Amino acid sequence: MILIYGDAQQWDAMTDEQWKAHDAAHEAFVAKAGSRIIDGQQLELAPTATSLRSDALGQIITTDGPFLETKEALGGYYLLEAADLDEVLSMVTLLPEVHATHSGVEIRPVVDHG
Repeated sequence: MILIYGDAQQWDAMTDEQWKAHDAAHEAFVAKAGSRIIDGQQLELAPTATSLRSDALGQIITTDGPFLETKEALGGYYLLEAADLDEVLSMVTLLPEVHATHSGVEIRPVVDHG
């Protein structure tokens, strides 16, 4: 799984031209990854999240926003079928978030319980 993190304020401040370049880079990634992409979505910004956790008495508490107060939050993901990390690395450098100073990408294997 490729997890895409970034600063929502930076994304909000992008110009139309910056968004066009950003989208073009994602299109290049999708073209290179092709049928290896199982799923991928952009997420609404972190402030729209709802988080749940249990208190000391076992009661469920619901709060607005993400669990952590952080500058960078999860903004989207791709789920890929790949032979190994090297195959993913050969594609993921096309993502614009790898090249911006306000964002980044995390690559993590999905656990197979089957």
